Amino acid sequence: MIIQRIFWKKLIEIAWQHRNVVWLMGVRRAGKTSLCKSLEGIEFFDCELPSVRQELVNPEAFLNKQRGKRIAIDEIHRLDNPSELLKIAADYFPDIKIVATGSSTLGASAKFSDTLTGRKREVWLTPMLLNEMEIFGSCEIKHRFLFGGFPSFFVQKKIIESDFDEWIDAYWAKDIQELFSINKRSSFLKFAELLLVNSGGMFEAMKYSVACEISRETIANYLQVLEETFVVHVIRPYSTHKTTEIVKAPKVYGFDTGFVAHVKGWGELRQEDMGFMWEHIVLNEMHGNLQMRKIHYWRDKHDHDIDFLIPHRSRENKITAIECKFTIISDEVNVKAIARNFLAFRQLYPEGENFVIAYNIAESFIKNYQNIEIHFVSLKDMINKLEKIKNYGASN
Repeated sequence: MIIQRIFWKKLIEIAWQHRNVVWLMGVRRAGKTSLCKSLEGIEFFDCELPSVRQELVNPEAFLNKQRGKRIAIDEIHRLDNPSELLKIAADYFPDIKIVATGSSTLGASAKFSDTLTGRKREVWLTPMLLNEMEIFGSCEIKHRFLFGGFPSFFVQKKIIESDFDEWIDAYWAKDIQELFSINKRSSFLKFAELLLVNSGGMFEAMKYSVACEISRETIANYLQVLEETFVVHVIRPYSTHKTTEIVKAPKVYGFDTGFVAHVKGWGELRQEDMGFMWEHIVLNEMHGNLQMRKIHYWRDKHDHDIDFLIPHRSRENKITAIECKFTIISDEVNVKAIARNFLAFRQLYPEGENFVIAYNIAESFIKNYQNIEIHFVSLKDMINKLEKIKNYGASN
């Protein structure tokens, strides 16, 4: 039985209203194939199969047979020239609705000679969102932290270590080897593992260069590949180059809590680990619900920091500031300690709202400290507010 993932199906349907070609992207095993198969009236083509690749050798002849249909082309990067088929479909077969899947951004590899600018819409399938947990059999947040957001991993009752190793092998063989010119398997995978171990930390290229015994230029290339294939998320600092700010060093987050826990060797979680995991979940929720990667963090040289920042599209000097806390008790919240970072940030960037997102908040509330208004909200309420900001910026 295919589970219906309503949110993601709706995103694809909306994308089809604007363009007939949709690029469904996301990290390997996020559930792209199952999502495609769940679409109503879809005809599915798996490019892993030689017979399917042969059928698609002549794109025009193939598309002529699909007129008026909805089709899914899975693992399209297995074709010799995947861009050609999608470009022809966009330009000459507007009556065909196509969703093509890939484990990277469309322009990540030279194999995609055309990124189809203006010809396609993109949908980014992230690891599982929190409101999907129930349909996959559990509402326990610790289970989501440890098992991660891959549906096939999440439904397990026991963590199977070999599943993680098999994923890494498939990622190297099917994504990296087929799309990128990377030869040093051990160095590349060691770098990826170190990034996951240090997830959420400041990125220092030299430290990884020494540990992996490769040049800083190679490290920069590897990081770009990992970002383009959604294995890490590079969160860059927000700065207007004020002398007190951190202006260059990014923070790098692993793509999934389950893999972060795996490489750290965590079979169970301590209370002090919960906030760390929650920060990753909040980032994943913003990525998935808002379909955006332009998220920043802020830090100054006096150790003040803000977890996440989202500049408004319509007003660049207006910035939403977000702090993540796993648990907050409204009657006992230490506003002074929490406000410290917001106060430092708002001295430089006074316009915008301040939010604290906590897992255990059922009803939002507001606290004030030295003319700083801080909204304590649930993750659901935060996403709703950010969607309004995003939609306002897109239409103005």
